[in-house]
Amino acid sequence: MKLPPSIIDKGIPALTALIAIAAVGAWVALTERGPNVLERSFELDAPRPVSPASAPTLTGTTFYNPAVPVTTSTESWPCFRGAARDDISQSTAQLAPTWPTSGPPRLWSVAAGQGYAGASVAGGRVYLLDYDEAAQCDSLRCFALESGREIWRRSYPVAIKPNHGISRTVPAVSGRYVVSLGPKCNVLCADAVNGAVIWRIDLVAEYGATVPDWYAGQCPLIDGGRAILAPGGSSLLIAVDLATGKPAWKTPNPHGWNMTHASVLPVTVAGTPMYVCCTTGGVVGVSAKDGTTLWENTGWTIPTAVVPTPVDVGGGRIFLSGGYGAGAMMLQVEQTDGKWTTRSLFRTPPQVFGSDQQTPIFYKGFLYGVIPGGQLVCLDLTGHQRWASGDAHRYGLGPYAIAGSRIYVLNDHGALDLVDAAPDAYHLRASAAILPGPEAWGPLAIAGNRLIARDLTHVVCLDIEKR
Repeated sequence: MKLPPSIIDKGIPALTALIAIAAVGAWVALTERGPNVLERSFELDAPRPVSPASAPTLTGTTFYNPAVPVTTSTESWPCFRGAARDDISQSTAQLAPTWPTSGPPRLWSVAAGQGYAGASVAGGRVYLLDYDEAAQCDSLRCFALESGREIWRRSYPVAIKPNHGISRTVPAVSGRYVVSLGPKCNVLCADAVNGAVIWRIDLVAEYGATVPDWYAGQCPLIDGGRAILAPGGSSLLIAVDLATGKPAWKTPNPHGWNMTHASVLPVTVAGTPMYVCCTTGGVVGVSAKDGTTLWENTGWTIPTAVVPTPVDVGGGRIFLSGGYGAGAMMLQVEQTDGKWTTRSLFRTPPQVFGSDQQTPIFYKGFLYGVIPGGQLVCLDLTGHQRWASGDAHRYGLGPYAIAGSRIYVLNDHGALDLVDAAPDAYHLRASAAILPGPEAWGPLAIAGNRLIARDLTHVVCLDIEKR
């Protein structure tokens, strides 16, 4: 969910999310990237020519090419921020501890429409929500993980003009289902193997949702056979049956709070499964069982745009962060005698911790994230900064993820750094330019020894395996 720095510079509310992404939005001055930015030229793959019998290349077309080989794999990154929604790879693959200046081997690349929508990976397939400007269609696309060949594409018409990119969200995959949420809040559930439509929902038409500025950045969540979405409008949250598209429950929205760019977080507090959602009016916790509102907190709002997703740090503590001077807040959620309450444990100014765009990562007792101004920092759970990457290592609005105890962090111009995920100090292990840029803001996906990244118009797949 990615948003443009120029908007901030002009004082206009702004929104990769997936970001999704997610994941969404864009927001700090990209002039503060620091001297480590790598300026290099690239020759990425052009769109592959295909015969009409395999995969038509006409704009806006829908097709399925069963002849594309797919190598079955159990390695996955099935939604925004991965299987556990924490941006941490669960794979045991042996990954390279460093790489040469040329970077990890690039397996394939594909052209994409303007946007910051990241990929999801499942069953040896890569899923990407794209936008075809010529045909004015959202296009959910599926590629073979090993080759990058397009297996299927499912398009539907929707007129959208570029507004600092277009697509911003990461599809969610579970079994035979893949669910996407388009820039104008069109939800599509398709067959993950062949792209056949299972159901569609227009959240604006059916729930009165308001499309956020700079388009939707909320990434769909699949949980327990249901798609969980936060439309705002007539229903704060909804749970939709994957098989039928029918709502299992709807959460009332008495305050009229609207959708933000943040995605829904599943969490269990005091033995109660719930969904935490940032709205335009505050943060809410909703019962995963029936959609009942358990608690509300109006102490965390960002008038311009709410983008990072809440982070679960355990013990009923939810970490919230944002841009536009919001900084960060640790929220404590508790249940006493059957009553839910919330309170702020601490707040930080943005120079200590805040996040314009990407969602921070909680890893082994510490929080990692890129703060306004672009430095990567480590924060402890009392709100104290343990280290910062310094002026020489700034990442702008770039994404990051953790695999093999290291942080893969991408800067605005497409330079990928490998940094130790440890609280003692900033340790840079490797750096390489992997994308031409600009605006390399799409959320990363790491499935085993494969890393997928994107900038405004390119998607690449790298081999990050140890040799």
